[in-house]
Amino acid sequence: MASFLFAVPPLHGHVNPTVAVGAELTARGHRVAWVGPPSVLTPLLPEGAELLPAGAELGHDAVSLERDRAAGMRGPAAFKFLWEEFFLPLGRLTAPGVELAVDTFRPDVLVADQQAMAGAVTARRRGIPWVTSATTPAELTRPFERLPKVGEWVRQHLVEFQLDLGVPEDEARVGDLRFSDQLILAFTTELLMGPAAAAVPVSTAFVGPAFGARPRSGDFPWAWLDEDAATVLVSLGTVNADAGARFFGMVAEAMEGLRVAFPGGGDRPVRAVVIADPEQLGAMPDNVLVLPSVPQLDLLPHLDAVICHAGNNTVCESLAHGLPLVLAPIRDDQPIVADQVVAAGAGLRVRFGRVKAADLVRALTDVLVDSSYRESAARVRASFEAAGGAAEAATLLEKLAG
Repeated sequence: MASFLFAVPPLHGHVNPTVAVGAELTARGHRVAWVGPPSVLTPLLPEGAELLPAGAELGHDAVSLERDRAAGMRGPAAFKFLWEEFFLPLGRLTAPGVELAVDTFRPDVLVADQQAMAGAVTARRRGIPWVTSATTPAELTRPFERLPKVGEWVRQHLVEFQLDLGVPEDEARVGDLRFSDQLILAFTTELLMGPAAAAVPVSTAFVGPAFGARPRSGDFPWAWLDEDAATVLVSLGTVNADAGARFFGMVAEAMEGLRVAFPGGGDRPVRAVVIADPEQLGAMPDNVLVLPSVPQLDLLPHLDAVICHAGNNTVCESLAHGLPLVLAPIRDDQPIVADQVVAAGAGLRVRFGRVKAADLVRALTDVLVDSSYRESAARVRASFEAAGGAAEAATLLEKLAG
């Protein structure tokens, strides 16, 4: 039996894959624990999961405040904000707790999310085998190759971060906290990453998305579904929903009386399930159902397409069900994820801030009617299945633990 400690940030999309991998390791008889802000992580972990506190003062309100501050930012401003106001402060805040967790749990392997840098620092200082959990492909695409000054800015901040934690300067300048030279678990596939997959670090293992049980996120009126209609899901994720009033308005306009002519099958009405606060949206057409949350994994098998912000979790869950996408990326890694889906032939991209109802109608009609999008989504789904997901990730972790 080995022990595995997951260091994760207080972000849903970064915790969910580790839950699936942790469940697989537990089923194989290993000890598993997580370390991070308890008030945020506890609802995301399975009942009875071992959680060691780090950054206990960082609660839902603090995370929500940072989300609100970043809501209107785009491009370089958003990137700089994330590093200076979230990633690096999170690392400094959680470092003492991660150190204590290592002393208490004594892991054989420490799995550190790319945005939980205190985990990587602690593992390197203690000589513990460590693994990078790359839940989003953004960093693996080497986004700063054409922006060397930005890349150097990041590297220098990572050095300063380590110096603040007492790492000697000669050690702080060796390697990169974002990429373990022992193992990087990339929760994607080479097919979806496209040409960028050829440039990843040699320690990268493409295991595909890791899906597992998660707390139910809402009930659903299943009788509302109509098998004669094409049904789409519209989601901007938990972080971006408040910034989506205009976008949801365009969705409502696009959906008004929408029918799509399918080859050889006549025209069918289109229905939409929108994940948003109903009180924040105006009147919606009868063919649009607005709910604050839905059991997404249960709902996806009943859908024909997904309109979303290109959040990596939503994209991977949709593609795992062979669903084509209409993507409206907002910020962070979303443009990269959207471009990968488009390059794979599994979706179309629209401009979040400038999209018109007519644009949404055209894009949605295309992905519903043109079978090539669904066929491409099916190829990505097959690549996910072949990669192995949580089971493959667990096997690789076992090998590292010896």
